[in-house]
Amino acid sequence: MNTLLWTLQISFAVLFFAHGLMLSLQPASMQNTLESMPYSRSLLRFIGVCEMLGGVGLVLPWCLGVAPVLTPLAAAGLAVITVGAAAYHLRARETPPGIATSTLGVLLVVVAVGRW
Repeated sequence: MNTLLWTLQISFAVLFFAHGLMLSLQPASMQNTLESMPYSRSLLRFIGVCEMLGGVGLVLPWCLGVAPVLTPLAAAGLAVITVGAAAYHLRARETPPGIATSTLGVLLVVVAVGRW
């Protein structure tokens, strides 16, 4: 079980840090996508920063043994973000991204419960 949790934590840490970095920097290649979303750029930057911090929080506290309670809290926080993302995708009738995001949320809950 520990190996599964570490695999999920490291994978999600890389995924969320990269996605958060992309949202917070908002490169020119993403401008069309960002402009089509019904959310402000500031909100998307905030979500990006939260994803980067959550990605770091999935690995470092547990790995270093410094405040390891932050790891399940980071997983729970990222699960909340993915619930919002899944709701957005499903409302926009984007079924495959909605299902993928929902799956990520469920796996983040597994990490949160497993590390609690």
